[in-house]
Amino acid sequence: MKTLYLIGGTMSVGKTTVCRELKNQLPRSVFLDGDWCWDMNPFVVTEETKAMVLDNITALLKNFLRCSAYDHVIFCWVMHQQAILDQILSRLDLTGVTVVPVSLVCSREVLLQRLNQDVSAGLRQPDILLRSLQRLPLYDALDTHKIDTSCATVPEIVQAILRLTK
Repeated sequence: MKTLYLIGGTMSVGKTTVCRELKNQLPRSVFLDGDWCWDMNPFVVTEETKAMVLDNITALLKNFLRCSAYDHVIFCWVMHQQAILDQILSRLDLTGVTVVPVSLVCSREVLLQRLNQDVSAGLRQPDILLRSLQRLPLYDALDTHKIDTSCATVPEIVQAILRLTK
């Protein structure tokens, strides 16, 4: 039996950090960050590039799920619409796979603090503030387990995710 963890959340909510630690806690695990499939210059969002990124993500997830070396496949991406989750899952053979869909959320105040730190550090552009804040409430409508990262440590968040599989 394999487990596919789908970890969504708006920008700066802690997806990548949490998933790296989750990978370290789970034996025989592999981690894919959807942002790696968007790492391009110039960053261009068109129907063609969106389709290509989704194709790349699902191809990698298919390969990880088929590979006998891994029991746990961890994927994170913004995934702010149910249609994104559904589209990814519809392209995968989930026979013998437990899917654990999670949305990491946090308070608006904490999100602004994290985003402003990233902008000040030169890690993100200022336009991230509005885009991330606009996505935050969208996670309430998703068919996922919600985990609030506002006041939780990374190990606490990882433990909350692991409890979902028991």
